[in-house]
Amino acid sequence: MADDNKFGELKSTLIKAKTNAPEDASKADNKRDSKGRAYATGRRKESVARVWIKPGSGKITVNGRDEKTYFARPVLRMILRQPLIAANRDGQFDVVVTVTGGGLSGQAGAVRHGISRALVNYEPGLRAALKPGGFLTRDPRAVERKKYGRPKARRSFQFSKR
Repeated sequence: MADDNKFGELKSTLIKAKTNAPEDASKADNKRDSKGRAYATGRRKESVARVWIKPGSGKITVNGRDEKTYFARPVLRMILRQPLIAANRDGQFDVVVTVTGGGLSGQAGAVRHGISRALVNYEPGLRAALKPGGFLTRDPRAVERKKYGRPKARRSFQFSKR
């Protein structure tokens, strides 16, 4: 009987803790600095993007240059804006990005990941809009390593019978 009573007390304590958790979590999730900016890191392949967002006119600056000069291909610029469009926040935030490593495609993916995470840090309610689109998930795909006895990761040398 004493064990059943202890279990009931423990259960009621856990229920109380669960009901209080969302209030504390919503206060902690709002991660803005003293200047009103939200920060996040995005990664893709070998690229790492450090992203700051703040309310503004929708200007995206990558490594001190405008997005159109840094990412010249329209497909890469479309990749950057996907999380903003999915969250209905296109044109409402100024984005400042520092990105290093990898190629342009990997860097665009890293910036997209960083913008998504920064939006959630700025406004936790946007998580529900961004999560189904896969914007918050780090793409784990990377280049396969080269194996010995082969010219590339899987390619074999040309076979000749004679």
